[in-house]
Amino acid sequence: MLSHFTVDCVIYTFHEAQLKILLTERNEYPYKGWWALPGFFVEKDEEMEDAVKRISYENTGLKDIYLEQLAAFAGVKRHPEGRILTVAYVALVRYENVKNKVKPVTSYMKQAKWYPINHLPDLAFDHREIIELSVEKLKKRLSYSLAPFELLPEKFTLTQLQQVYEALLGETLDKRNFRKKMNNLGYLKELDEFQTGVSYRAARLYKLDRRKFQKLVD
Repeated sequence: MLSHFTVDCVIYTFHEAQLKILLTERNEYPYKGWWALPGFFVEKDEEMEDAVKRISYENTGLKDIYLEQLAAFAGVKRHPEGRILTVAYVALVRYENVKNKVKPVTSYMKQAKWYPINHLPDLAFDHREIIELSVEKLKKRLSYSLAPFELLPEKFTLTQLQQVYEALLGETLDKRNFRKKMNNLGYLKELDEFQTGVSYRAARLYKLDRRKFQKLVD
């Protein structure tokens, strides 16, 4: 038996120099044929942790992703059937880890697709509002959050790192100032490795020194 509240999953990745979000095409009313955040009703006897895992997997096909609670939404007009509360959760995933795994395993979603955050389709319910709040919170936490590094490969270039920051902030950053700031922070480890398989001059690769990052944040 289903409860009267739902879980919605806000899942981000970084691909083709863009911040992207995973949306699903609904196969049931209301909003049949509309794009929406992956989500569904929680069962009455289901623990929230179990519900989040089940709903994210059924809607996207993704397993073992860490979802952090964002907020609850309970507007009277957010659902055509009346006040139905939803609890939104956010995940940041590396594209290389999920690119061939996205596929709903339930009949109430037709398909799942990555959309650039700046080019979203019309969305069901209040899902645009949920996305906007999640982006705002990512921005506010950027100075002490691992978010940019959770979206990047383990080894990355400074250009890729700047692109992630620009995507999260929604603004263009000065290349020279950005690199100077990153180097001064001291938690980037320069590697004796360079990009491979690129048609342009290969850039040096870096890694995050998590211990130094945590020490700085503390």
